[in-house]
Amino acid sequence: GLIHRKVSPMMAPIATGDSNLVKDWIRRRLFIFDRTLTIVVGLILLLGCLAVSSAGMDFPGRFEGHLRNIAIGILVMWVAANVPPQKLMQLALPLYAVGLSLLVAVALFGLVKNGSRRWLNVGVIIQPSEIMKLALPLTLAWFFQKREGMIRWREFLIAGLIALMPVGLILRQPDLGTSTLVAASGFFVIFLAGLSWRLIIGMGIAGLASLPLVWSMLHDYQRNRVMTLIDPTSDPLGKGFHIIQSTIAIGSGGLFGKGWLNGTQSHLEFIPERTTDFIFAVFSEEFGLLGNGVLLVLYLLLIGRGLIIAANAPTLFSRLLAGAITLTIFVYAFVNMGMVSGILPVVGVPLPFVSYGGTAFVTLSLAIGMLMSIQRNRKLVQT
Repeated sequence: GLIHRKVSPMMAPIATGDSNLVKDWIRRRLFIFDRTLTIVVGLILLLGCLAVSSAGMDFPGRFEGHLRNIAIGILVMWVAANVPPQKLMQLALPLYAVGLSLLVAVALFGLVKNGSRRWLNVGVIIQPSEIMKLALPLTLAWFFQKREGMIRWREFLIAGLIALMPVGLILRQPDLGTSTLVAASGFFVIFLAGLSWRLIIGMGIAGLASLPLVWSMLHDYQRNRVMTLIDPTSDPLGKGFHIIQSTIAIGSGGLFGKGWLNGTQSHLEFIPERTTDFIFAVFSEEFGLLGNGVLLVLYLLLIGRGLIIAANAPTLFSRLLAGAITLTIFVYAFVNMGMVSGILPVVGVPLPFVSYGGTAFVTLSLAIGMLMSIQRNRKLVQT
């Protein structure tokens, strides 16, 4: 016969309580993404998928690789969102030390490709400079947190030296694009920590005065980029080709664009690096000014949400880190769009969550995960 098991009335609350505990654990661990950030980043990823699928038609496996990078990025984002800011602060100094050691190793016996020594073989090929995009702001935020209430000019000087070491090693590779992003991430932490405007203006004047010295220290290819920016038509089939073709693509998109998969400049292979650094030209040609407007609004929403998270953060470390991450993402977008549009020199900076790429995509996903972690822990009070 059938055996009927009866649950004791005393056991029912326990079973219900266990079920609620499991549900609460799942909710706290799995459903942790900040809603606004998730929606905005998701929409940018969708536009990026449209652009990469079109630009990568002639590159077998490129779109599939992009989807794989997205999956890895989401996983990294989830892991970072589960790490509380207190733990991030503990990881700051070790991560900086590892990153700096790897940069020294690159300078000594790194791999050379196209005249640049940027990579290191540790069983797999890695680019240690990418680590510093997050290790530097983490370390500087940790440094100012430890000296909260005692921040004087000496602290800013020490912070500048902390930033100068990795930036100098990356410039030596040479890698102007990555060094610009790393320097920007470090400067934003120092600025948000209370750097006076007098000192900023003084540094700006000193920077302008040192331009002749900086020009003499640049590599030939870096000087050519600046001269090409000033007059790309001086070498239309050589160094000016990239900028000329990308601006033609952007202008030919008009108001509404030529339509998805219908870009002539990209599919006739006039646009170089069209799935990575110059993907904004492909997007502009196919979706026009209207599509660009939508993309710009999404980036503004992303930056605005990041600044709100920074403003509501409970500790100095969290505020500095969130603010630096947000403003660095702004620099990513501004520099990429500026170089593709011909208003900035061409440097290797991807368009956030749109360009195809593995290392940079994971770095950006990790940064967004950190923002989500800071938002999750905003109610915690520093003890």
